[in-house]
Amino acid sequence: MSRAISDEATIQWYPGHMAKAMRRLSEDMHLIDVVVEVADARVPEAGTNPVLAKIIGNRPRLLVLSREHVADPALTAEWLADFGSRGRVAIAVDAKERAGVTRLRAAFEKLGEGRRSARAIVLGIPNAGKSTIINAIVGRNVARAEDRAGVTRSRQWFRVGTGLEIMDTAGILVPRIDTPDSQWKLAMIGAVPRARFDAEDIVTRFHRWAIAADPQTRVQSLETFAQSRGFYSRGTILNTHNAAWAYMKDWSDGKFGRMTLETPPEAP
Repeated sequence: MSRAISDEATIQWYPGHMAKAMRRLSEDMHLIDVVVEVADARVPEAGTNPVLAKIIGNRPRLLVLSREHVADPALTAEWLADFGSRGRVAIAVDAKERAGVTRLRAAFEKLGEGRRSARAIVLGIPNAGKSTIINAIVGRNVARAEDRAGVTRSRQWFRVGTGLEIMDTAGILVPRIDTPDSQWKLAMIGAVPRARFDAEDIVTRFHRWAIAADPQTRVQSLETFAQSRGFYSRGTILNTHNAAWAYMKDWSDGKFGRMTLETPPEAP
């Protein structure tokens, strides 16, 4: 049964394969020369795992904001500027488009510049788009990519040209998602399995955020969406449960327009 997320509750989701992947990552990091971290462009802050920074150390690192085509372009530019001001190399791409693939490969090659051979690793939380990024870098479909959390369960190595290998790993969330804001945002982008949250609750909180961000927003409430799409049971009973899942999919597919759920912190 799905479990609702109240404003006081926290998602507790750290399955065995994820804990194992974190331990293995720490053990294997001595094999890695460069790091590619992937985060959904719609949640550049909540969509990163701060624990990874401690494991990565001082290795050359590229942050890739994936799914750039469904994120707010102005906010993406602000986030890239923010990361740059903190000394982080970051790019935003749609890794399914030729232009995005070209920029991604160029940034990746620059990351390993000056090395005759190198081993790279691609990291990120579940459903961040890691497999799509790897397929774009390698130039063929070698990593399994699906729009749901927990698809990649084990590490995999792929060769990229001469002297360069790249590793795919399981997505790793922090053991505890502490803030209510992060909870619903991560649920909206598909980083948390469906069984761990109530879709109606998540959509309600998203709509509340949309109104606060823009009182004139055209983003529909769950009830209005359900009515307009004909989600009824027994002819007259509004089926908001099924409607909530359709709502989240439409949002994820960009049918509500290009939206980013976070703004960069104000400069001091």
